[in-house]
Amino acid sequence: MNYCFLQIHTLTSYSASLLNRDDVGFAKRAPFGGTTRTRISSQCLKRHWRTAEDENALRNIQLENGLVPMSVRSRRTFEKYVFEPLVARGVNPAVAHAATEAILAILLPKGKSQQTESTDTQDEGEKETDLRTPQVTVIGKPEIDYLLSLAERICSAASDESAVRKAAEELDKREQRKNLQTLAHGAGLDASLFGRMTTGDVLSRCDAAIHVAHAFTVHEGQFETDYFSALDDLQGPEETGSGHINTTELSSGLFYGNVVVDVPQLVSNLEGCNRTEWLSADRTLAAEVVRRLVHLIATISPGAKRGSTAPYAHASMVMVEAGSRQPRTLANAFLRAVPLRRAPGRTGDSYDVLQATYTALANHIVEYDRMYGSHEHRHLSAQTAPEELVSVCGGSRMTLAELSEWTAAQAKVSP
Repeated sequence: MNYCFLQIHTLTSYSASLLNRDDVGFAKRAPFGGTTRTRISSQCLKRHWRTAEDENALRNIQLENGLVPMSVRSRRTFEKYVFEPLVARGVNPAVAHAATEAILAILLPKGKSQQTESTDTQDEGEKETDLRTPQVTVIGKPEIDYLLSLAERICSAASDESAVRKAAEELDKREQRKNLQTLAHGAGLDASLFGRMTTGDVLSRCDAAIHVAHAFTVHEGQFETDYFSALDDLQGPEETGSGHINTTELSSGLFYGNVVVDVPQLVSNLEGCNRTEWLSADRTLAAEVVRRLVHLIATISPGAKRGSTAPYAHASMVMVEAGSRQPRTLANAFLRAVPLRRAPGRTGDSYDVLQATYTALANHIVEYDRMYGSHEHRHLSAQTAPEELVSVCGGSRMTLAELSEWTAAQAKVSP
């Protein structure tokens, strides 16, 4: 059977850390079910998965003709990958600058392609060569290479800046759009996965195929103000005190995470086919992306304050659901915050937050299936999972490697 959606649910515990900060340096928070939870933003999670450098790194996926190209996310893309290569190839800097501006004008509508405003702190040289875009652009390496070739074509037909503008005006935008859209993996692998939005009419919009929720603690947030000082190794014997005193916020908790893979959209983005034609397309690359993604979600941690907190943790549980009805979060299993300690008057074995979370999750799935029916095919990889959770996930547990292979197979299964 072919499934349209793969849902990846995780539980991951972090000790004292500051995984994701807000604008004033505190741990990000979110209200849920009447209590404040510690939160990790989806942007933070996606960036670390995109840039991971381990054995399952997305940037190391190999095709027959080489590595799958990635995207470039920067305000300096056109300065670094169009203007500078033109100058390095002997083009007059003024002509190269004009040609790069012409490419920007083609890609982005009026007002979006303008240079960043010059400030009084910039010297004249900086003002002349500043080709940064007002916002970060997400452009695939194949697209950049094509744009550079387009700029070279403009420069070869122009001897000065005015001639550059005339040559650029003669370009057919419809032709450039068509050429860009036919590039294999043109937008880059990470844009094909997590999407990009464009405001121009030449670069194609790329809708996200992987939808990532903000992770949050299943219990009420726990926060601690950490007071720290740094000693001055060179201070004299008559000096006392520290060379620096400050505070930071630390937090800890068990986080629920939820990721949805829209398989038809993923295949469409990767192979350049229409979404409705995904069943007949080659799904080898999509399957490899999914296989690696399961490992990355389970093992790659946000990296804030690495030097002082070593915030490395692997998921205690990864559950994958394959189905074709609209995905739904299991966050409501924790709408009522999981208690951090045993209720007063209760006796028995020592209280375990993870086991209480497993129980809440299993009960929620049972109740959900009772109301809507069980249409998803589930599998589980978990530590010390209770029988009630295992039973709603096919009755057995897998290793993470087995789970990743099974998930990949769901993306690749033949019609």
